[in-house]
Amino acid sequence: MRASLFANNDAEPLAARMRPETLEDFAGQEHLIAPGKILRRIIDSDRIPSMIFWGPPGVGKTTLAGIIARKTQAEFINFSAVASGIKEIREVMKQAESNRNFGTRTILFVDEIHRFNKAQQDAFLPFVEKGSIILIGATTENPSFEINGALLSRCKVFVLKALNADDIVKLLKRGLNVLNASADDDILRAIANFSNGDARSALSLLEMTAINSDGGSITAEILEQCTSKKSLLYDKNGEEHYNLISALHKSMRNSDPDAAVYWLSRMLEAGEDPLYIARRVVRFASEDIGLAEPSSLSMAVAAYHACHFVGMPECSVNLAQAVIHMSIAPKSNAIDKAYSLARNDAVKGMAEPVPLHLRNAPTKLMKELDYGKGYKYAHDFDDKITDMECLPENLKGSEYYYPTEQGSEVHYKKRLESIKKWKEEERKKKRREAES
Repeated sequence: MRASLFANNDAEPLAARMRPETLEDFAGQEHLIAPGKILRRIIDSDRIPSMIFWGPPGVGKTTLAGIIARKTQAEFINFSAVASGIKEIREVMKQAESNRNFGTRTILFVDEIHRFNKAQQDAFLPFVEKGSIILIGATTENPSFEINGALLSRCKVFVLKALNADDIVKLLKRGLNVLNASADDDILRAIANFSNGDARSALSLLEMTAINSDGGSITAEILEQCTSKKSLLYDKNGEEHYNLISALHKSMRNSDPDAAVYWLSRMLEAGEDPLYIARRVVRFASEDIGLAEPSSLSMAVAAYHACHFVGMPECSVNLAQAVIHMSIAPKSNAIDKAYSLARNDAVKGMAEPVPLHLRNAPTKLMKELDYGKGYKYAHDFDDKITDMECLPENLKGSEYYYPTEQGSEVHYKKRLESIKKWKEEERKKKRREAES
């Protein structure tokens, strides 16, 4: 059960052989471990709390826990939530109690802690509370949903980010030295792009290509054979990246599902991050469809979550479903245009005061200053509408949203027209009453 994190056995995978032992050798996570950053200060001061590392696979959660154990001279126990139950937890806690009696701290690292059920998570609580263990949990899922509130409240959550391509290229260059292999920078960049921020995946691929290369010289052909990918030299930060996402967006906008799913395939098979594409589809759902089919936004968000839960290659079908839906759905850019028009007025009129009748009045002084005076609560009226003006004085009468007659938006248009007509009739009636 005890981890042997620092062994250097040639039979081990490259990622294990290259596992860093100090923060100086650790790649990425500068927002946490750069000099002066919060986690670095905690480690340097040797005041380690129980904590949760939340981040995608291959970003160094286990490695960082091992570095902390080495730095703090603590007993390190590596515990898997997949292979362990209550019995194993009790055995580990007994060992931790024994260590504490001899003045030795125990860091219990629990990989995939979200896989523990409530009873298993609760079993850690008394030992965390009395300091028998320093619990470090690692999870790829949102701790707010997957970790019991009682346990989570006793842990500091640190969010680890996917490594960027530059960080991974640096690791790969070190890996070449370990493997006694060679590769051009564009090959290393291709591997980095393909790994989607996962250092373990990148090093595993490097090792595979080196093993299958002639004399340790890694070529594009070897890389293609090892990955079954023909477009690995795709640069996620280069022109082709933006050309392809533009082609996907414009194909969906032009209601061409065949072209859209083709461009989607081009990006995914080249190693594009599916979450990047999913975010663009979420934007498209409001920018180019909007209220013409409101369910499109829900589908786009669902596709994003599916990509997060499932990952590649399985989530390709989730994205394809969303992309084909967006292509066939009725189109309207009225929402996008409404925001652009409103933004222009907002930027020009940042100093426009909020009308007094729209302000809350939680204090006596605010009420004396007429905050909230004249406010009309729509639910108190039969039609659930009032003629109250909600724009600043200088923008009265301004209009931003012009609904189309595409899809469901035609119903919004009719409803908006009836609302405007009702308000105008009410205002005319009040003007006549005032004149008589």
